[in-house]
Amino acid sequence: MFRPMRRFKQALSPEECRAVLERGTSGVLALTGDGGWPYAVPLSYVYADGKLYFHSAKSGHKVDAIRSCPRASFCVIDQDHIVPEEYTTYFRSVIAFGTVRILEEDGEKRAAIEKLAVKYAPAGSRENRDGAIDREWAPLCMLEMTVEHLSGKEAIELVRQRGK
Repeated sequence: MFRPMRRFKQALSPEECRAVLERGTSGVLALTGDGGWPYAVPLSYVYADGKLYFHSAKSGHKVDAIRSCPRASFCVIDQDHIVPEEYTTYFRSVIAFGTVRILEEDGEKRAAIEKLAVKYAPAGSRENRDGAIDREWAPLCMLEMTVEHLSGKEAIELVRQRGK
């Protein structure tokens, strides 16, 4: 179902892929948009228990696309170091493939937004976090992507540096 990586020596292990998702702060969600056109949107996210969580408005292109076709990919760039003298970049990135659903149940939605809030404001108090979530609750939509496949790759120069 998913293509094997052509440059398999540069492939990241499943553990390395998960680590990239855990430390990343933004990525690009790719969906099938209006008229079958690709629609890719940069988003903040949190990765937990094999799932990616995103916040969204309750209406718009992203939500319409998910309702039409829940299959998606999400790309996170972990490193992109430009090396001009070599005419290249030392990169590391991961693509997650899966299906996205809109969280409708309040308990699921609350748990997801709390994970996101803790990731981006880890020193914040519970009281401040609850207040911020409560203020934004009415227009808030939470999305959950169940990851079905992970693919990660890094520059061959990084592979050599790590002695893989």
